[in-house]
Amino acid sequence: MTAGNILIVDDDRDVLETARMFLKQEFDTVVIEEDPKNIPELLSQREFDVILLDMNFKKGINDGEEGFAWLEQILKLDSQAVVILITAYGEVDLAVKAMKRGATDFVLKPWKNQKLLGTISSALQLRQSKKELQQVKVTQEKLSSDLDIGFTDFVGSSPSIQRVHELIDRVAGTEADVLILGENGTGKELVARAIHRQSLRKDKVFISVDLGGITESLFESELFGHVKGAFTDAKVDKPGRFEIASGGTLFLDEIGNLSLPLQSKLLTVLQQRKIQRVGSNKEINVDFRLICATNMPLYEMIYEKKFRQDLLYRINTVEIRVPPLRERLEDLPLLTDHFLHRYGKKYKREGIKIDKALFTKLIKYPWPGNIRELQHAIERAVILTEEKVIRSADLLINTVSTKAEPVTALLTMDEMEKRFILQSLDAHEGNVSQTARSLGMTRTALYRRMKKYKI
Repeated sequence: MTAGNILIVDDDRDVLETARMFLKQEFDTVVIEEDPKNIPELLSQREFDVILLDMNFKKGINDGEEGFAWLEQILKLDSQAVVILITAYGEVDLAVKAMKRGATDFVLKPWKNQKLLGTISSALQLRQSKKELQQVKVTQEKLSSDLDIGFTDFVGSSPSIQRVHELIDRVAGTEADVLILGENGTGKELVARAIHRQSLRKDKVFISVDLGGITESLFESELFGHVKGAFTDAKVDKPGRFEIASGGTLFLDEIGNLSLPLQSKLLTVLQQRKIQRVGSNKEINVDFRLICATNMPLYEMIYEKKFRQDLLYRINTVEIRVPPLRERLEDLPLLTDHFLHRYGKKYKREGIKIDKALFTKLIKYPWPGNIRELQHAIERAVILTEEKVIRSADLLINTVSTKAEPVTALLTMDEMEKRFILQSLDAHEGNVSQTARSLGMTRTALYRRMKKYKI
């Protein structure tokens, strides 16, 4: 007995009974129906794996139009339906026409039982494959949605952020390549995902590749893929990121880290939109929306001959600069509230706030790590505080300092040590013993350094 629900719709009672008697020996459920008008109700009550459908239901009419109409209705009710048409020898051309409209196969009357069984068994496998494919699609959408959590809220209302929003809105619906510039932690991937979500490819994949984390030896295998036996560890065929991203969006983060030889290979792919897996001569067409990002000064690197000018022109049809947090401090209240809400909910500490006096220090701090630094600081504070109000800078240790300044030039070791001691002292509210303990030195050693730096 094979698992499967079969529905047979035919106006000939003898055909129905004959089919039912034979098929009920092979399948779990066999339902027969003379009137096609009952199809919608039957489909609403049960899921059928295979539907056998006659093409004509009125005496003397053999144009198949009724079959076409009910086939269309069935597919509207269940887009994954597998329909086998029942037809006479003289109606084969109609059956072929119906298959072009979505039918899976057809059987000729009178049929041979084993031929009918084989056709239905093949259709069952197709139905199972469709269901599995649909499940994979739903799973992928869920995984994509889950991965997008944390990238969905582009918080801020400052003029600089409004400008970023405007550019996203303008470019998202196009196929233009986008280059996102900004310091580490400013939210470049967030911008890339926002563009993808508003693009014509929003229902397709978003593939993020950290080029800074891929070695030159792995670049081709990771980006182009490889075939089995291409190298020692190539046990199976593996598609690369270019191939996987085809149809969707490819986000190349830290593109400024690519060496000149790898830049050349990337440029070739972007120009030709074709790749070859490592170990294969077969060309594969790829079609993806390209978004790149970097924190490096690409224009200076061109002058220094460290980045190809033609590659830059290829990837920056539109440039979006994401401002550092120190240039949009008016967004700090919104950002802190956003992260307090997120981590308050995550760690079951809803309603937690930041003391106004401590918030003054947050405003004065330059945030060299930008949004990412603020996010981690808030998360740590939510975890460690025992009260509903975060009052102590100790919970934001080595993060908040009223004396800290943006690093605009290279510092000497003494300057760096002095700045670090000042930050630690401020975080411990001037307590020398606690500061020394956190720095891993004795109070005497700390006093010597404070004297040295005139602190």
